[in-house]
Amino acid sequence: MRLFTAASALALLAGPLAAQEVARRTQGSATLENIPPIPASVSAAAQRYGNSRSAGLVGWTSDGQLLITTRFGATAQLHRVAMPLGARSQLTFYAEPLGGARAIPGSDRILFTRDTGGDEWFQLYTLSATGGDVLQLTEPGTRNTSLAFARDGQTVFWAQSRKGSGDTVIQAASPTDPTSRRTVFARAGLGSLSPSDVSPDGTKLLLTRGLSNVAHELYLLDLASGALTQVFAGAPAIIDGAEFARDGRSVLAITNRGSDVRRLVEIDLATGRATPVSPDARWDVETFAQSEDGRTVAWAANEDGTSKVAVQDFLTRRALPQPDLPMGVVGGLRFDRTGRRLAVQLSSPNAPGDVWSWDLPEGKLTRWTASETGGLDPSQMPMPRLIRFKSFDGLSVPAFVYRPTAAVAGAKTPVLISIHGGPEAQARPGWSPTIAYQANVLGATVIVPNVRGSDGYGRRYLDLDNGPKREDSVKDIGALLDWIGRQPDLDASRVAVVGGSYGGYMVLAAMTRYSDRLAGGIDAFGISDWTTFLQNTEAYRRDNRRAEYGDERTPEMQRVFARISPRANVARITKPMLIEQGANDPRVPRSESEQMVAALRSRGVPVSYLLFADEGHGWRKKPNQDLAREVETVFLQRLFAIP
Repeated sequence: MRLFTAASALALLAGPLAAQEVARRTQGSATLENIPPIPASVSAAAQRYGNSRSAGLVGWTSDGQLLITTRFGATAQLHRVAMPLGARSQLTFYAEPLGGARAIPGSDRILFTRDTGGDEWFQLYTLSATGGDVLQLTEPGTRNTSLAFARDGQTVFWAQSRKGSGDTVIQAASPTDPTSRRTVFARAGLGSLSPSDVSPDGTKLLLTRGLSNVAHELYLLDLASGALTQVFAGAPAIIDGAEFARDGRSVLAITNRGSDVRRLVEIDLATGRATPVSPDARWDVETFAQSEDGRTVAWAANEDGTSKVAVQDFLTRRALPQPDLPMGVVGGLRFDRTGRRLAVQLSSPNAPGDVWSWDLPEGKLTRWTASETGGLDPSQMPMPRLIRFKSFDGLSVPAFVYRPTAAVAGAKTPVLISIHGGPEAQARPGWSPTIAYQANVLGATVIVPNVRGSDGYGRRYLDLDNGPKREDSVKDIGALLDWIGRQPDLDASRVAVVGGSYGGYMVLAAMTRYSDRLAGGIDAFGISDWTTFLQNTEAYRRDNRRAEYGDERTPEMQRVFARISPRANVARITKPMLIEQGANDPRVPRSESEQMVAALRSRGVPVSYLLFADEGHGWRKKPNQDLAREVETVFLQRLFAIP
């Protein structure tokens, strides 16, 4: 191993390295290449901004307590909260974070999922209410997701994937008996099937077939005969969160069929007719919940990035008293067993994610958790300003602007453009210590755009970057650079781009197109070559991604990918880059980052590389999150000439 010296660090920052010159060291689970030593002052500040924690809503227990996930050590684990603002009693204690959890109906047991090193090959486990008696339900070496419980909790159904196959099979078992595991449905050629609910009488399973992230089909599986029947057939559309209404004769789901935005609808199983439950609106319904007796339904609408919760009597369709929640982003809704209380997970720019309950009969909002800010002053967290800028074709593109809290009025600041992944995702104004750190510690104005193809703005906007139109979203970044150049308080000579996953691709693409206007870029597990990405991403998601990005096997898309892939245009990148990757990433494989690192180094472009051996698609362990922030700080300080 070659260690850094002061001279080698200075050479790295001063200019391009020769192609063969790589300085490498390890720190914890990470390998750092061409990354200078981290000053103690940087480590202290970066770790301080990583000390906050949030509460994630799991659901209610049968006796009216709340289950949440939160982080006390390095990873998020399962906790029980007995009363509002009561102590969080930890139930799981693993080095790996939990993937998800559910309270088992009619039982005091809990089911949770966990993978290894971020590889997303999830296993299912159950444990008792006190955290003991852990049972593994699933077969090692398989991927297990999408849980659905029978009403009595005696059977759980899930989707199972295997290496090298794009098809899923539907499994079932008793939550207390791993030996009862069995396959209830398997049919080649259907691709991704996910159970979403079990009929009230236990005879049918509701399955969602994912053709892409924005096109689904809905089926009923007769558990006795194995017959599969499509329901709610029609034009391609999103069909999300489908579950039976309590009488079993209809299904509730979120869909954009017949609408530009997503609505909550009731689908009559006999006729296939869909009736809107949420009123027509300009914004998407993002999540919903119904009470166990079927009398009440609640949903959250995504209004320009922030959430609004509505509660309705499902039988009369009469609006009930609505919770007056703080401005923020809803992460989940759950009714308790009685239907009296609705749990709401909410985060905002100046408050970590917490869980509240809305008592319907009393019209009372109660806070159940008060997550720690890690010593950060909430009043000093930068608050976003929503702006819109015109792109090359006149499209109005929204973006959130976070200016440093202590910035002097009119003073020019460097700019960090942070691009979300997905692409079917949306940047929203929730709790983000990373953005706060970049603004308040680095002194940068952080701009988070929702370029075309982003979620939350309707079907038409979502489809504007599909297939051959991929580069139009990159041109949106060019239009944002134009907007930055017109702002008196932004320094257009000090602009960098950062993003992960699809956002990492956008960083690489922006660097190939606008390298003369950017100081540098940070690409985290981004796509560098569309053909190799689609060939190497895990089989269970390959067809889904082809539906969004295009099929690399067709001559037309081969020509498009050869033209737009960042690796094919690497000669246009002339500014320094930092590339980050998880070794176990099943979505964007390690090879995507490493072939880009090699291509940049072969041209003498300064590139630093950070590889985590125990992570996958994103950093889920606090020590790794801290180190990534430290490495990014050193990189950005150099780009922005920050002393």
